[in-house]
Amino acid sequence: MDFRRLFDIFHFQNYQYPQKIAIAHKAEVGWATFSTEQCLQHINQVSAGLLDLGLSKGDTVAIVTHTSSAYWNFLDLGMQQIGVVPVPIYPTVSAEKIAYILNDAQVKYCIVSNRELYDKLSSIREDTPLLKGIYTLEKLPGIPHWDDLISEPNAKHLEALEGAKAMIHEDDLATIIYTSGTTGEPKGVMLSHKNIVSNIKATIAVIPINCDKRTISFLPLSHIFERMVTYTYMAVGASIYYAESIETVANDLQSVRPHFMTTVPRFLEKIYESIVQRGMKANALSKAILFWAIRLGKNYKDDGRMSLFYYLKIRIADLLVFRRWRNALGGKMEGVVVGAASLLPKLGKLFSAAGIDVREGYGMTETAPVIAFNRFEPGGVRFGTVGMPIPGVELKIEALEDNIEEGEILVKGPNVMLGYFNKETITKESFTEDGWFKTGDIGKIVHKRFLKITDRKKDLFKTSGGKYVAPQAIESALRTSPYIQQCMIIGDNRSFVTALIIPFFAELQMWCEENDIHWTAPQYMVINPKVVAFFEEEIARINQKISRTEQVKKFHLLPKEWTVESGELTPTMKIRRRIISQRYEREINELYGIKKTKKKR
Repeated sequence: MDFRRLFDIFHFQNYQYPQKIAIAHKAEVGWATFSTEQCLQHINQVSAGLLDLGLSKGDTVAIVTHTSSAYWNFLDLGMQQIGVVPVPIYPTVSAEKIAYILNDAQVKYCIVSNRELYDKLSSIREDTPLLKGIYTLEKLPGIPHWDDLISEPNAKHLEALEGAKAMIHEDDLATIIYTSGTTGEPKGVMLSHKNIVSNIKATIAVIPINCDKRTISFLPLSHIFERMVTYTYMAVGASIYYAESIETVANDLQSVRPHFMTTVPRFLEKIYESIVQRGMKANALSKAILFWAIRLGKNYKDDGRMSLFYYLKIRIADLLVFRRWRNALGGKMEGVVVGAASLLPKLGKLFSAAGIDVREGYGMTETAPVIAFNRFEPGGVRFGTVGMPIPGVELKIEALEDNIEEGEILVKGPNVMLGYFNKETITKESFTEDGWFKTGDIGKIVHKRFLKITDRKKDLFKTSGGKYVAPQAIESALRTSPYIQQCMIIGDNRSFVTALIIPFFAELQMWCEENDIHWTAPQYMVINPKVVAFFEEEIARINQKISRTEQVKKFHLLPKEWTVESGELTPTMKIRRRIISQRYEREINELYGIKKTKKKR
């Protein structure tokens, strides 16, 4: 038996390796668990309920939730197997943009998680005339609930369901996912069953996971990265546990003891910061051992090869330090897959040295999503790159005029989208005449076969002197410093390049300790003359590796990280350059000697 459509996956699992716990999520007491058979029953109940609402192939239904759960999967697959198209929406998107998406996708019904989102959707009902109803997963008085949505399938339902399934082809539209974008209107990416299934099968070939493994999920299923990975877990029969929230992950890891998880780099950065902060409070000997182990781990080689002396030191570090880190992640963690944003190479090396293999990949919503991935087998990883193309995906670099090795990344493969919903012109512009998808990312091949992302094509800018500058390349160079967590390069139509920098405060705290500088709080450390002088030295060191026109001449240290919640990052962790430029207009003007009294926040 094989699967060609997404809703075939649970039938495939039931045939190959039926699970007692296929999916689980947190309930009021402990974990609510669902076997493979129970999952199929709930999926059919959703289908029956939607049929009772009069929905059929081609209709669209939106899902907007704060957290993921088994019910998200039931909704998703229950819609798909009758041809209804799920439209997931990030809960943090503004009401105005949600209204745009609902109207553009012609959404008829919406399922939300709680009162907050119900009120948010209710506030735009007058602006969304096609929306017929809103259901909630949380039981609220007087509001249509999950129980009102689903139906127990009868003979008529089952006959209609089988007929609907038979009419769905692998090339049919499976979902529409709206890209958040850093500017402009959201674009609805149309992905077919074949687009996503091909990516699932290619991913299975490069991740060592099977039906004996447990996984934990805490990233939003509204993002194609976590959604596709979840389908992959289902396809191999791995048990999926949905964390209650990002705040409960630490406890959930102890409860589940998973073997694999996916995450964004910031989660690993926070783990590292927590380790350092606890170490700073320890006695002198424990602190010295911790810092020694960290320095040792950051020298870990990509290929895992070690001299005898280094191996012995790693074993000692493992005994004294690293095994505690593994225990904090449940004690069984074999692999962590990182996506959405770039991973600091030093953290990839450090966690891998600690026996937690971290692998970074690259993809886009338009490619369902994985394009390239670092492998788990020996020789298959290069930290600082996004790995090698996955099976079935072709990749080539369209060289820039002045650089034959670096250019826009073009992609071909069965994973490439059908197009943008209601946007034929933009769809056409997104492909070359011979059918290659233009990612808009700038990259190059290093170490003969590994892809390195260097910039976004649309982010390139010219200085007032007429020189082109690739900001992400400079930002990547800055982030090679262990003391820089986030940064944004400025210089469009300016006479020189400057930067807004957010220090990696865990590393900075260690530096202060080693240099007898009293540590207070981030907002005071960024104006500490000794800290500023130290960063001037760091920038000067990095500038030596950058061409003269791209060198950072001035910078401003900021005390608070940019986040999705604060609006400086998109839900897929890309920096919103326009928003950040507006919010820090005064600081930027001061870097260029322009004095304005009004400060925008």
